[in-house]
Amino acid sequence: MLDAVSKNWFVLYTKPKNELKVCKRLSSIGIEVYTPTRIEVRQWSDRKKKVVVPLLPSMVLVQLTEQEVSCVFDIPGVVRYLFFNGKRATVTAHEIEAMQAYDSTVPQVAVTQPLIGDIVTVPKLLQPAEVLALQGKKCIARLQQLGATVSFQLT
Repeated sequence: MLDAVSKNWFVLYTKPKNELKVCKRLSSIGIEVYTPTRIEVRQWSDRKKKVVVPLLPSMVLVQLTEQEVSCVFDIPGVVRYLFFNGKRATVTAHEIEAMQAYDSTVPQVAVTQPLIGDIVTVPKLLQPAEVLALQGKKCIARLQQLGATVSFQLT
């Protein structure tokens, strides 16, 4: 019977504005990769345009075995792995599924009015985050595990 080699989701740090390029290059060589994105409307002096923007700036998630971790450095734009407590940062499959289910709209969540510095649970991601700012009904918070900043509407 063959041993099942476990693959983990690791967080790759990329050069700025290279997330989508790195994602495409990694998938072209057969590596399972995920970059959560959202659609934003950007305004120029002569037009408006919808653009795809990475949700996690300079970060790409890759699923690899421990033996495959060095193969990503052949890809232009990859800088290093993100480390947490002296080990490569990993993301659980549950967290990946939650990010994939997270749509490009700003989610609504029913909570009492938090204060800056409070720990809240981000909707759909179900991850703890520290409140950084409140702008009317909009809450901006930093995910404790990844350090990424997310926003959602308070109801």
